Amino acid sequence: MTNQPVVYIVDDDPQVRESLNLLMRSVGFNTKAFESAEQFLDAYDDTPGPPRCLILDVRMPGLSGLGLQEKLASSGVEIPTIVITGYGDVAMAVKAMGAGAVDFIEKPFSRQALLTRVQEAIDRDAAQRRTRARRADVADRLESLSHREREVMELLIAGRHSKQIASQLEIGEKTVAKHRARVFEKMRVDSVATLVHLAYSCDFTPANIELQSLRS
Repeated sequence: MTNQPVVYIVDDDPQVRESLNLLMRSVGFNTKAFESAEQFLDAYDDTPGPPRCLILDVRMPGLSGLGLQEKLASSGVEIPTIVITGYGDVAMAVKAMGAGAVDFIEKPFSRQALLTRVQEAIDRDAAQRRTRARRADVADRLESLSHREREVMELLIAGRHSKQIASQLEIGEKTVAKHRARVFEKMRVDSVATLVHLAYSCDFTPANIELQSLRS
């Protein structure tokens, strides 16, 4: 599997589609071009893979570019989208950006400006994918904890010392130490400070951990 970034192009104009295809490939991007939003939806695979972005025309027969944005958003698909149009206006730009587009460009556009924005979108997607992968990994570690270990972890993150944890959970300090050691092992950390940083960097705050514990 190649790790080259993928640029999806959705435009009903074959000349524009081919021009964008050649431009993106000239700088090393893989491309997948579609003449309609429906064709794109039929082919798009949101499984983990290389970073990607979408170049999307607004006005197309059938499902419009904005309609495609809405469908992707409702399906939970996160892909940085650059909207292009030959008939742009402020209202359309606002709607496109509100639907999650990272940029709105009117035709004709500078080739270099478009390449710059595509690279920014690719970089953004790569960062989001790293964040999602990290959160998934931490969630898996959290899932491996027993109910009591989660309680101890939550209190550690909240700044409680072993004596306070023992008192609050009505267990011995030696038992707290054992649970703490298991938490460190399962969460792959070597200190409370590292545990706190890991939890907050992935938004696993004490309140969120407690909520997940209630749901599990």
